[in-house]
Amino acid sequence: MLGWTDQRPLATLLPEAEAKKITSAFGYRTAGELLLHFPRTWSHHGSGVSLDGATEGEQVTIVGIVTYANTTFTRSGKKLTKIVVEFGASHAGATFFNSVVAQRQLTVGKAVMLSGKVKYFQGRAEISHPAFIVLPEAGEKPKKAVGTLRELSAYGSASQLEELLSSLEYIPIYPAKKGVTAWSLLGAMSHVLDQTPPIPEPLDQVPSGLVSFDEALRLIHHPDSRGQQPAIDRIKYNEALSLALVMALRRADAQSYRAPVLPASEEGVRAEFLRNLPFELTAGQRKVIADIAQDLAQPHPMQRLLQGEVGSGKTVVALIAMLQAIDAGCQCALLAPTEVLAVQHARDLTQLLIDAGLPTNVVALTGSMSTATRKKALLDIMSGQADIVVGTHALIQESVEFFDLGLVVVDEQHRFGVEQRDMLRGKGSHDRTPHQLVMTATPIPRTVAMTSFADLAVSALHELPAGRQEIQTSVVPEFKPEWVARAWERIREEVAAGRQAFVVCPRIEGEGGVEETFDYLRTQIFPELNVAMLHGRMPAEEKDAIMADFAAGGIDILVATTVIEVGINVPNASVMYIREAHSFGVSQLHQLRGRVGRGEYKSLCLLHTTMEPGTPSVQRLFDVAATSDGFGLAELDLRTRQEGDVLGTAQSGTKRRVRLLSLLSDRALIERANADATALVARNRSLAEHLVSDIEGQDYLEKS
Repeated sequence: MLGWTDQRPLATLLPEAEAKKITSAFGYRTAGELLLHFPRTWSHHGSGVSLDGATEGEQVTIVGIVTYANTTFTRSGKKLTKIVVEFGASHAGATFFNSVVAQRQLTVGKAVMLSGKVKYFQGRAEISHPAFIVLPEAGEKPKKAVGTLRELSAYGSASQLEELLSSLEYIPIYPAKKGVTAWSLLGAMSHVLDQTPPIPEPLDQVPSGLVSFDEALRLIHHPDSRGQQPAIDRIKYNEALSLALVMALRRADAQSYRAPVLPASEEGVRAEFLRNLPFELTAGQRKVIADIAQDLAQPHPMQRLLQGEVGSGKTVVALIAMLQAIDAGCQCALLAPTEVLAVQHARDLTQLLIDAGLPTNVVALTGSMSTATRKKALLDIMSGQADIVVGTHALIQESVEFFDLGLVVVDEQHRFGVEQRDMLRGKGSHDRTPHQLVMTATPIPRTVAMTSFADLAVSALHELPAGRQEIQTSVVPEFKPEWVARAWERIREEVAAGRQAFVVCPRIEGEGGVEETFDYLRTQIFPELNVAMLHGRMPAEEKDAIMADFAAGGIDILVATTVIEVGINVPNASVMYIREAHSFGVSQLHQLRGRVGRGEYKSLCLLHTTMEPGTPSVQRLFDVAATSDGFGLAELDLRTRQEGDVLGTAQSGTKRRVRLLSLLSDRALIERANADATALVARNRSLAEHLVSDIEGQDYLEKS
């Protein structure tokens, strides 16, 4: 962490058996890995520690006061001890079979720490035969051992460990696993910390207002009268600074690259396009266009992220930027994630340019092209005849050579890794790096994280252009059959009014899939309507034909997978029904919803779910239905899924590089770390590089 590592093997610091248990449970092999296993909470002088919404079967540790204790016998003659532990406003039960120790020591009024698997019975938490410790009172010097201290005996005598517990103002409660309890981790941490010499400050100075790193690492495990907050603040700062330094180094490097200078011209295709626009740009679009124009005129490459609601006009902004590059004699590339979207982009850009009376040449390049068409496209790209090249991953192949690439636009940027984007940017000529504009319709959680660390210049389009219609969103739960029936009836009403509908399914085959739903709708629900299906396994020609027929109004209802998620533009489609919407992410639901409301008609999005009422999944759908703000939904997604591995490739929060830092609630700390990182890189670059040298993959940041 930020210039500090401790590679001492646990096997040399802990008893062999205990080191093996920890390695087996958590994978930790070194002192550094163990010491970064922070407590999940702390008990102040035995104060209550709750279950924190633990799920059935989860290993939990609670601290509280025994308020009920009773021992009886079962029909088979087993001794059964039952207790109730109260913590704050909550309580949990625990049962012990044939435990003389539990009967003798777990008496009413005792402060105890329990660790075991939680089960729920009629809404009440129960822990069966948990491991436990009776906590001594604050400052008490025990005369004899109390509680179950077998797991701690490897780290000292029972009385020594009791003394440790009684000396701690705050008892750390660690995330535990089967075979390794919270208090065995307490013993291990104390043992390792006792053998750890003072840690030199990794930074060139202790940050103002924060404790040293050595003090923070010790304080977080053994808080004193100040509590744990000073340690948490410093460790959060370290996490923020680690990420900010990588970004600051990358920004500094980008400033050293040479880019083609592409100033905006008062004449040329850009000015002509702006004069002939058949609609008025929003204030947000005008602001972003001006910012991009200024970036493109600089001798170092633009790195800008354009965030905008579905339909907010990002494509027009990108086209104006590309026309600025064309005026300066350079080519542009637009990278799209799918062939359907690439072909549609090429078609839409061509039509916009034709409508403006401009001779600009747009060329598409996809993997399914015929050999002859592909050869012609490659020749146009190499000779400079192609002004704008729109394509999929096919653009990245070695066989593609640009005459003079000046600007790269990446659409739906979360679909591409940084290596892929860098390969395209590497196709610049004359040792110049093309400018880059990346776009996203709805920031996914990691995008929010990356923009929080200021790696990219960020622009946002919040306004919707004139003509975009509001989309009403409703949840359709399967447990209310009348709602499901009404949803199908609403689709029939929209079609009767001359409009069209999407029905999106989470899979192709099986129950609730495209094939089953298609058959069900055309034979039982809408036999009088023209229903078609579309999914990714179909041949490209068939998919294109179906989409063309739907766009032309020949299909009433299109049953599809998320192949229609991005870029499909059918203004006459006014209703979308998403089956099993709970199986999609928040951002994906917002993307899908954006396929309707693109014309003159008020539109409807129906979120179907088979989940039971009151579950978090159903609540999440109601949250999505309650807001059309994609930026607000991105924060909801971030709260739901966590930040993910901000510098790596993990798309969700199952893998997190930050342990304590919250990208939602620690914004002020993040902003301070950003400023400090920039200053540190400027005054001592070698130290900055050393501090982040242990971060894997920093040369290939996945800034999606």
